[in-house]
Amino acid sequence: MKNLTKIGGAAVVAAALTLTACGGGTAAKGPDAGKGQDAGSDVAKLVSINAKDAKDLQQGGTVTLPLGNIGPDFNGFSNNGNSADNSALMVPMNPAAVNSGGMGGCWKIDFDGKATPNKDFCEDVKSELKDGKQTITIKVNEKASYNDGTPIDVKTFENTWNMLKGENKDIDVVSSGAYEFVESVKAGASAKEVVVTTTQPVYPLDALFFGLVHPAVNTPAIFNEGFTGDMHPEWMAGPFKLDKYDAAAKTVTLAPNDKWWGAKPVLEKVVFRQLELSAQIAAFKNGEIDGVSANTIALYKQLDGTKNSEVRRGQRLFAGGLNLNAQKAPMTDVAIRKAVFAAVDREALRKVRFNGLNWEEPSSGSMMLLPFSKDYQDNYPVKETGPEAAKKVLADAGYTANAAGIMEKDGVPAAFKISNFGDDPTTLAFTQTLQNQLKAGGMDVGIDQRASADFGKVLGSRDFFMSVSGYTVGADATDAVKQFYDSKTNENELGDAELDADIKKLSSIADNAERNKAAMDVEKKHMAKYFSMGVVMNGPQISFVRTGLANYGPSLFKSLSQVPDWTTLGWEKK
Repeated sequence: MKNLTKIGGAAVVAAALTLTACGGGTAAKGPDAGKGQDAGSDVAKLVSINAKDAKDLQQGGTVTLPLGNIGPDFNGFSNNGNSADNSALMVPMNPAAVNSGGMGGCWKIDFDGKATPNKDFCEDVKSELKDGKQTITIKVNEKASYNDGTPIDVKTFENTWNMLKGENKDIDVVSSGAYEFVESVKAGASAKEVVVTTTQPVYPLDALFFGLVHPAVNTPAIFNEGFTGDMHPEWMAGPFKLDKYDAAAKTVTLAPNDKWWGAKPVLEKVVFRQLELSAQIAAFKNGEIDGVSANTIALYKQLDGTKNSEVRRGQRLFAGGLNLNAQKAPMTDVAIRKAVFAAVDREALRKVRFNGLNWEEPSSGSMMLLPFSKDYQDNYPVKETGPEAAKKVLADAGYTANAAGIMEKDGVPAAFKISNFGDDPTTLAFTQTLQNQLKAGGMDVGIDQRASADFGKVLGSRDFFMSVSGYTVGADATDAVKQFYDSKTNENELGDAELDADIKKLSSIADNAERNKAAMDVEKKHMAKYFSMGVVMNGPQISFVRTGLANYGPSLFKSLSQVPDWTTLGWEKK
C-alpha cells in the first residue's frame, strides 16, 4: 500500500494492533510502566536490544522469527509489496533495495533517527549548492555488486531515478518522493562516482537513494508484476542470501551470502515463518521461534512465564488506527469520513487497546511524527466529538435518519465495514468498540474479518472500506507529507493544487525545524479538509525474546524488524 511513514525511505503500512515482523507491546503485571513519549525524551530509554559485540557471540546458530504474511509481492517499492513484514523479510537479504526500516541503499538510520551513508554501498555523499542548483556527488563502494554480478554503479542510480520519479503512471510506485526534483544522474570520474543534479535543492539528503532498484527492473511489467511469488534473489545484495522459499510451508530460509563484501554475519541460518498470532504464541512457548510480539494483554498473559525467555520493551514507531479508503463508496463522501472522525472516542479505544499494559499516552494527532519529536504538533482535525457531533456532520451534509436510525442520503445509507485482521481477542474488542462508536453516530457498520496473512493483499489492492491500521513513523516528516498528502501520490488521490505546491516547496528548506514545521502545517490543512487518515494511538513495543539472543528488540528508528544489524544478530556464548 502507498501510505507509509518514514523510518528511512517510504512509510510502510502496518496493522494497528498485531503490528509487523516481530514487534508489539503489552504487559499484565509489567514490565516497567510505560508513559507516552514527550518532547525531549531520552531516546536510549525507548530501546531494548541486549547489545553485544559480534566477537563476543557464539559463531553460527539459527534464529527463527515469525511474520504475519510472506509476499505474495516482494517488491517493496510497489504498492502491493509495501508492507512492514515485507521490509523485515528483505533487510537481511537485500539492504541495497529496502526502502524503509532503518536501512536502504545509500543510507542507514541510527536509533535517534540520524541518517548517515551506508558505506557498504555509498562510501561518501556530498552536496553543493551553486546558482540555486544542487549537485550531489556519491562515491559508490568499489566492491558493491548484485548477486548476479551486476555492478552497483551509475546505471543502478539512473534506473532508480527513472523507475521512482513518477513520470510513468503505469509504474505502481509507492511515492516519487524527491525523485521528481532530480534533473540528471550521470557518471563522474568513473561509473562508481555518481553525480546527481536537481531542479531545486533537496533536503534531507537521505530523501534520495534510500533504496536502489536493480537495472534489470526497468519496465512497468517487471516492477508491478515481476516480483509476485518470486523474490528474484539474483537482483539482491546483502549479508544473507535466499536458501529456500517454501510457499506451501510458508517459510523462508536464509544462509550467509558468500558474495557479500561487508561484515560477515554471526548466524549460519535465519528462518522466517508465516504464522497467525495464535500460532506465534504456541510456537514461541514450544521453542520453535525466538521472538514474538506481545501486543495485547491476551497475548502477554499467554506468554508470561514462558521458560527461557525475557521481555524487551520500547517505543513502537506507529501512528494510526483509522485508515479510510476514500475511493470506495460510501467513503468517497467527505461527510462520511468526517463523521467517522467525529464519532470516534479515541481515549476509550486506547483503554481497550492498552488494558493491562501499564502504558499511558496522550491523544496523538499526527501520522508523520511521534509526540516525543521536538517538531511534533497535534493535527487531529475534529474538536467536537461523540455520537451527536457525528450525526450533525451528516445532517449538515443532507443526511437524515431512516426508520432504523441510520443516516441516509437519497435513499443510500451510511453503511460500510471495518476490516479486522488476525485472531487476537483484544484486536477484535478494539474493532467492536470502534464499530459501536460509529453505530452510535448514525452509521451502519459491520466487521469484515480477515486473516493476518491477507493484510498486505487487502490493503495493497484497496479491497476495504476502513481498516484498523496505520503506518510506520520516521524522524523526519518530509517524505511522509508527500506520501500521505500530495494529490498525485497518496492512495486516496485526495488533495489540491495549493497543498501540492506547498509540499513541493518543502524539500528545498534546508533548516530541519523549519521544514518539519511546514510539513506539519500541510498535514493540519489536509486533515481538516479531507479526513482520510486518523491517529488513535502510537503504543509501546514489547517483545518476548529467547534468553541469550543478542542485538534484537525494540530499536526505534534503527530497525523496523527489531534487528539493528543483521550481521551482529546472534546468541551469547554459553
